[in-house]
Amino acid sequence: MDYPREFVEALVSLSGGLPTDRGLEDTLARVAELATQQISGCDFAGCTLVRDGKATTAVFTDPQSPEIDSAQYESGRGPCLDAYRQGIVCRIDDTRAENPWPEFAEAADEHGIRSTISFPLAGEQAPIGALNLYSHLQANFVDTDAISVAVVAHSSALLASAQAYWSAHELSEHLQAAMLSRSTIEQAKGIIMGARGCDADAAFAELQQTSQHQNRKLRDIAADIVRRQAP
Repeated sequence: MDYPREFVEALVSLSGGLPTDRGLEDTLARVAELATQQISGCDFAGCTLVRDGKATTAVFTDPQSPEIDSAQYESGRGPCLDAYRQGIVCRIDDTRAENPWPEFAEAADEHGIRSTISFPLAGEQAPIGALNLYSHLQANFVDTDAISVAVVAHSSALLASAQAYWSAHELSEHLQAAMLSRSTIEQAKGIIMGARGCDADAAFAELQQTSQHQNRKLRDIAADIVRRQAP
């Protein structure tokens, strides 16, 4: 089969112009959609993500995908898991023939899937999962060597871009929250200093004692004081 280069070109285009408001799973969903649109014989696609050691089919174009994948998650072995663990492309040309992943192959065959291929997905710092393609045709993904490296490279670059953006975005939000909390605490200290006639250290100590006594975060105690003082 002559794989269309449009899929790789689309990945390159997507990785080069990643919208900043697109999260990781939204990005993966777009990659899965591109696969079904551009790769001949690909009936549906899904993305396995591994978080805290647990694998799930976080993104899919057809609900059959997570149903099939559950067999490998339960058995602990499957092409998607090996693609993630070993960083290699894993392919099944015939789910009815002998292969290293019998549980997965049986589940796939029960859903009418005769061939699959799984590409490893690497994020900014480490592997995060696999892109999985499914076909009702036997040996649909045989001619993949020419595009496998390109697909893995460009999809990985794409996901690294997505992760880098959202890491920076989350850091920015945390910093903003920290600055807001600090401002609130300073306001609360000023209110206590005015009411008690004490210095800043004594005002902060009072906030700490109240926080420990009520088992609440210090910033929440400070926010209550500022809120009560507001006209």
